[in-house]
Amino acid sequence: MKTSMKSYVAGVAAAFTLFASSCTKLEPELGGQETVGVVKDGATPTAPTISSVYGQLNQLISQENWFALNEHSTDEILGPTRGTDWDDFGTWRRLHLHTWGPDHNQINNVWNGLNGALYQTTLAAELLTGQAQAEGKFLRSYFRFLMIDAFGQMQVRAANAPASGIPSVVPRAEAIDLIITELESAVAGLPSFSGTNRHVATKEAAWALLAKLYLNKAVYKAAASAPAGPYTFAAADMNKVIQYCNSVAANTNLAVETDYWDNFKWTNNSVSSENIFVRRNTDGINLVWATCMGGHYNQTPSGWNGFTTLSDFYDSFEDGDVRKSTTLSGFSDQVGTKAGFNIGQARGPQGQRIGNALVDLKDRSGNPLVFTRNVSIFFNGEASGIRTNKFPLDPATINDGGWGSANDFVFLRLSDVRLMKAEAILRGGTDAETPLAIVNSIRTRRSATLLTAAPTLTVLLAERGRELYLEGWRRNDMIRYGVFNKPVQERATESDPTKVIFPIPAIALSSNPNLKQNAGY
Repeated sequence: MKTSMKSYVAGVAAAFTLFASSCTKLEPELGGQETVGVVKDGATPTAPTISSVYGQLNQLISQENWFALNEHSTDEILGPTRGTDWDDFGTWRRLHLHTWGPDHNQINNVWNGLNGALYQTTLAAELLTGQAQAEGKFLRSYFRFLMIDAFGQMQVRAANAPASGIPSVVPRAEAIDLIITELESAVAGLPSFSGTNRHVATKEAAWALLAKLYLNKAVYKAAASAPAGPYTFAAADMNKVIQYCNSVAANTNLAVETDYWDNFKWTNNSVSSENIFVRRNTDGINLVWATCMGGHYNQTPSGWNGFTTLSDFYDSFEDGDVRKSTTLSGFSDQVGTKAGFNIGQARGPQGQRIGNALVDLKDRSGNPLVFTRNVSIFFNGEASGIRTNKFPLDPATINDGGWGSANDFVFLRLSDVRLMKAEAILRGGTDAETPLAIVNSIRTRRSATLLTAAPTLTVLLAERGRELYLEGWRRNDMIRYGVFNKPVQERATESDPTKVIFPIPAIALSSNPNLKQNAGY
């Protein structure tokens, strides 16, 4: 168990001070985040370097906190309890069952981390100049988007405000307009995407984010008393989605990748043709967690035997779709694991050393290690559940634990942009291209059967799940489609509609009287 630095609000201006907190099962160190001291009244805050502000993205890259809130609350993955292992006082179970409250440790961590990022990005957006300032505005817009998406409101305080000043609070119905306005104003100061600058803010990254904002605008404009909708998607907003998606697609340095796994494997920092905005594998960031969170102890690298996908989600893929499961050349023949989902007899190199012959693996009792479809949120054996492998690690690094694998984590990519355009057309926007043509242009590159009829919104949501699973978008998508609260496997009853927004932690409410608890909590 390891402890990482998390950002959180403390004192009257708590939203913008960083502090160390949080300890959860097998939590990796998150490097690259600067701690920020309190600025005394009358003092001028110091402008950060823009490179250090990018470090705030690091908090999004782990198997817990932001990632967990946006994946474990959906139909994609769950954290099964195996005896007493991974029980963690019900942390994972409460996310899947939608029974969290203001005391949930990971909700508290996310609130703290996002508010710390807002402090840092505000310094960049208001104190830097030129391109660095435009990048700071992009990053502030991105973290504000994550904040209102999760918590329905955001705290605002100017960079040069007195340290004793209490941040104002903007509800997301107003915040969405502020975010869009700032981001649109920042575009002119950003560079164009070149294929080698995907780790920094570009015009294309800003346009992709603007498409996200307009696509979700109806959700954020919903009444605070009815956050689950129903939502009314304005045609004008959908046309803005289409406009920005077309602007991204017009860059000839971007194309939907012919090899899906080039977007995620250890060479994705150079070979992917569709990754628009990523967190570069630097400052202690790595994606070992993405493999080990579900991998068995006896696999290579040795996993933590935690999370699984749900068989209903697995069954939404057809056989032959490379996104479901594929033998990855240069990887599977050394590691024994497929890219995508792994079910059935597990294989790996003898002695858990890359370079040795592949053998059928056994569990800790000496029985064949066979991953099963069946999994429970409560009681499981060590082989229960279908395992995931979204970011295959460099085999050359795995004997040392995979820590040197160079995978970048992906935030925005072209396939997401293309599917957003298809959705915007279905929701009332207009364009010469059809949703059927858009979806099939992606499916043909995934070796999936082409659709023969125009996709409905239900079909499109399923396609987004197949294309974007474990990239942090599933909760956002399910809320927008009005199905987030519906029963899913291992959650038999519909959850309260207020669960589409997370609660404000009690400590934050006590530190800022402008904050009001969200409905339902």
